[in-house]
Amino acid sequence: MKLEHPSPIEWKFSQRAEQLQSSAIREILKVTMRPEVISFAGGLPSPETFPIERMRAAFDKVLRENGKAALQYGPTDGYAPLREFLAKSLSTPTCTILPEQILMVSGSQQGLDLIGKVLIDEGSKILVETPSYLGALQAFSVYQPHFESVDTDEHGLIPASVAEKGEGARLMYALPNFQNPTGRTLSVERRYELVETCARMGIPLIEDNPYGDLCYSGEPLPKMLNMNPGGVIYMGSFSKILTPGIRLGYVVGPVPLIRKLEQAKQAADLHTAQLTQMVVYEVIKDGFLDQHIPTIRKFYSEQCDVMLNAMSAHFPQGVHWTRPEGGMFIWVTLPEHMDAKQLLDEAIADNVAFVHGGPFYANEVEKNTLRLSFVTVSPERINEGIAKLGKLFTARI
Repeated sequence: MKLEHPSPIEWKFSQRAEQLQSSAIREILKVTMRPEVISFAGGLPSPETFPIERMRAAFDKVLRENGKAALQYGPTDGYAPLREFLAKSLSTPTCTILPEQILMVSGSQQGLDLIGKVLIDEGSKILVETPSYLGALQAFSVYQPHFESVDTDEHGLIPASVAEKGEGARLMYALPNFQNPTGRTLSVERRYELVETCARMGIPLIEDNPYGDLCYSGEPLPKMLNMNPGGVIYMGSFSKILTPGIRLGYVVGPVPLIRKLEQAKQAADLHTAQLTQMVVYEVIKDGFLDQHIPTIRKFYSEQCDVMLNAMSAHFPQGVHWTRPEGGMFIWVTLPEHMDAKQLLDEAIADNVAFVHGGPFYANEVEKNTLRLSFVTVSPERINEGIAKLGKLFTARI
């Protein structure tokens, strides 16, 4: 029997769905897919750093030697050998991290969503940096919190502002290393002060650290997780040091929290793909990252230098920018009368793209800000694109 002229359904979305918004960055990336556009917009790692042959060999070996297990359902908390490897690498002589403190997730973005699900109620006060990572603001906003913007300066988050504004806060979200979007790094002194302040006020501190290994010189700064493992939720990812396509991250925290996150993950996707976890373990278990990460650092450092030199040559007086010591981003502050969102349309018309600063602010927006990423653009196109932006800015000074 065939229905004649079935009526279309008039969809009624939940209140939560009604307040969802598209990522401003993802919308810009649709435009920048055109090959003629020089895009400084994406926060994408460079494909030049992907260890394709190493990954191919690991997939072959895992499927050949342990294919039945790799293609089967797995435990929600993750592949045990990988969790044991991570626990050992995160431990220090004064702080032991146990495998049961680690939950593998399908990219750190899922970790943010799960944390929001188990820690945030409607109206909960959430402390975030000014500006903060757009993906975290998106993930948390689904649970309808009240965002409280913590003050920052050229050195990043100001711990004293947490003490001033943090009373009753449900959590503090921070990106201490080469922050997205500003590229700033939190000093060791401020890390200790932030950890002490959050512990004293009973505020769980989220330490999101996708870029920490990408320092251009020296050794990575100490993790806040190791300063207070009972009060810090640490988030790590393989997206920036292997490949984002595998969608593999992890959350580290006190066991009661991890078990609650595990329950939330069971409801979301049962478990992160067993195959990719086993492949990543096969890739990294014998020290591959010790050789691979320095090559990424060198490549990104050289790319960053090209952009900074081009900015010095082409940007007019009155425009200021950060000088990151690692990571993937440079934050630009224009004169106060300029609106980066308005300038973006003109830049795209000239085949150059960036991300205006607006989406990175939880509350009051600083319209004269923008983010540039340098890792996926060739030196020649970096120089060409920055010269075009310099001409645009000069015309508006």
